[in-house]
Amino acid sequence: MRTAYSVETVRNAERELMAQLPDGALMQRAAAGLAAACAGLLRDLLGRVYGARVVLLAGSGDNGGDALYAGARLARRGAAVTVVELAPGRTHDGGLTALLGAGGRVADDPFDVLAAADLVLDGITGIGGHGGLRADAVPVARAARGSGAVIVAVDLPSGVEADSGEVTGEALRADVTVTFGTYKPGLLIDPAREHAGAVRLVDIGLAPHLPSVPGLEALQHEDVARLLPVPTGESDKYRRGVVGVVAGSARYPGAAVLAVAGALRGGAGAVRYAGPRGDAVIARFPETLVHDGPPSKAGRVQAWAVGPGLGDALGDGSGPEAAVADVLATDVPVLVDADGLRLLDAETVRRRTAPTLLTPHAGEAAALLGVARAEVESGRLTAVRELAARYGATVLLKGSTTLVAEPDPAVPVRVNPTGTSWLATAGSGDVLTGLSGSLLAAGLPARDAASAAAYLHGLSARLASRNAPVAADDVAANLPEAWRNVVG
Repeated sequence: MRTAYSVETVRNAERELMAQLPDGALMQRAAAGLAAACAGLLRDLLGRVYGARVVLLAGSGDNGGDALYAGARLARRGAAVTVVELAPGRTHDGGLTALLGAGGRVADDPFDVLAAADLVLDGITGIGGHGGLRADAVPVARAARGSGAVIVAVDLPSGVEADSGEVTGEALRADVTVTFGTYKPGLLIDPAREHAGAVRLVDIGLAPHLPSVPGLEALQHEDVARLLPVPTGESDKYRRGVVGVVAGSARYPGAAVLAVAGALRGGAGAVRYAGPRGDAVIARFPETLVHDGPPSKAGRVQAWAVGPGLGDALGDGSGPEAAVADVLATDVPVLVDADGLRLLDAETVRRRTAPTLLTPHAGEAAALLGVARAEVESGRLTAVRELAARYGATVLLKGSTTLVAEPDPAVPVRVNPTGTSWLATAGSGDVLTGLSGSLLAAGLPARDAASAAAYLHGLSARLASRNAPVAADDVAANLPEAWRNVVG
């Protein structure tokens, strides 16, 4: 599992560690790891470090110092290292002295040296920076990005918000970010994540000084494998759990089919479909238990998934409002997605004693919060936490970075690391709804069901796509392969 901590937590841990080390030792650890990463990139790019042209963009903070000390190490290995001072007179003294002593130099014209660079180290601002790059740094950052050189960010790309992943002004896009001690939330959450490139973590001894509970966590294969249900010899279809699906309409029959497709591959023993498109569902999946009346009359389930493609009326002539109210009145876990979300009342959800999982995309989340979609997309972490708190529910916020939050702010938000941009396709959310609901019915807590489903869904899309367009049905069909990939 990858974990991320807030700037305040990292600063406190660094102070504790520095109190146990000789002066400057922590910065030297960071610089050594940074220099080693840059040397590896130069060998991949040029086949050598000797003679490589390296430019350091050094601000006035410790990130500038890290870049300077790393530059000194590269200069001692024969690289031609030049520093561009973004805050002349306030550049880190020790780092600058070390660089000059190793044969580095200060640039006369930053644009000339950037135009010829093989690698640029971004040490303009650090994890404490806010509000984007200063106006005087913007032309230099743009020149670096346009130079064709490999851009390596020191700890965090300059201009992004470390704690939230927001980008509120101009920021430098890196090809690689070398971060120290632990991940920062902005390295895992868009839009900042898009600026980070490939992220490499350098161990500087910080782990013993960090709290046991992080602010953010990203599951990996072994974590998801521990969550997934495994039938025993005594299992039957009812012991494994039955998931109820309320989806689809005359206008959106495919939503019913795709939600059931995800549910059948999600670990529950059986799927009950309640809605007007039983004909389409049975034609594709004859193993489904179909009922065209209200969900409460469909039979016993261990969880409900409601919302995709509900449209205006169900098979019994009732509206979608009645179906959503019907499932919310049950005493089993309920997942609400898509059309079901617009029918929610926060107080009704908060009064439920069984778990509730909401799975909006950015537009739906914006409607629930009463804000513009752009506000959600630019501040995804804030939005998912606010939704979870307001509705007293687990919330899976879909998008380029999928986040899962609990109402309790002390519980770490989970960020999903799998997926592909090709997953932004019609119907893929319906598959995720069925998959998540099935895991709920199999007995997973809402947070785990949402996290595991998002992970499998994203991995399945990668397997189906392989850098080519993918349809929602392809994602559903590849879920068994994704499952096998995770459990080994």
